[in-house]
Amino acid sequence: ACGPARPDAPAGRGRRLVASPVAERAQEAGIEILRPVKPRDPEFLERLREIAPDCCPVVAYGALLPRAALDIPDRGWVNLHFSLLPAWRGAAPVQHAIMAGDEITGASTFLIEEGLDSGPVYGTVTEEIRPTDTSGDLLTRLAFAGAGLLAATMDGIEDGTLKAVPQPADGITLAPKVSVADARVDWSAPALRVDRLVRGCAPAPGAWTTFRGERLKLVQVTPAPDRTDLVPGRLAAGKNNVYAGTGSHAVELLWVQPQGKKPMRAADWARGVRIGAEETVGG
Repeated sequence: ACGPARPDAPAGRGRRLVASPVAERAQEAGIEILRPVKPRDPEFLERLREIAPDCCPVVAYGALLPRAALDIPDRGWVNLHFSLLPAWRGAAPVQHAIMAGDEITGASTFLIEEGLDSGPVYGTVTEEIRPTDTSGDLLTRLAFAGAGLLAATMDGIEDGTLKAVPQPADGITLAPKVSVADARVDWSAPALRVDRLVRGCAPAPGAWTTFRGERLKLVQVTPAPDRTDLVPGRLAAGKNNVYAGTGSHAVELLWVQPQGKKPMRAADWARGVRIGAEETVGG
């Protein structure tokens, strides 16, 4: 089995090109690596035809495969997708599952077609979404569970014991990439929705608001149902706690990241900026 690797990406302060972990592992094993800028590149397609793979597994590749590529392997391309299809088709299934308040999600392996994550499914694993999960937390667990699922799927395809089942027509939801604009907190929303947005956008792109005209990232918050005295966006800072009003009850700000600075405890940030009695976020 084989498939394309993403081109080396710039990383670090020097922005030097760095190979992905998958490419590094392949290099260590002496496996040929193809890094097309686009999967329709003629040189890539020709080399893939020469290799003549039986099946191509795909994980988080981030590019649509053209029909010319899909037709090359005899048993197709098999994608590991981090949702229970047909729910959350698209680029950001983990983020959207958390932001929507789902209690259960999972991973699916499916045969890639030209449609968006619409192909028949080989297998699934389920995973509970915990009340404090960020996208990073959940994706880490799904990556481990999904790796086993993908390996089992490839084995089942090879020995002929596994058949793909068409996705149901009902229950389709879409999970487009979460933009920076999408990650802005609406303080008129209920506290639970604010909490889900912050967790769903962590670590990227990072939920944010504004304070005194500058962007303030919200790294971690928690609902504070006992604080019902704050209007949406109003701040209240004590010695060890910082609260912000929402459309329901308040949320406590636990960790924030001011513009141009590192993440810090919200109480430390509040002492440094000396929050006034009538100050707000998001104004």
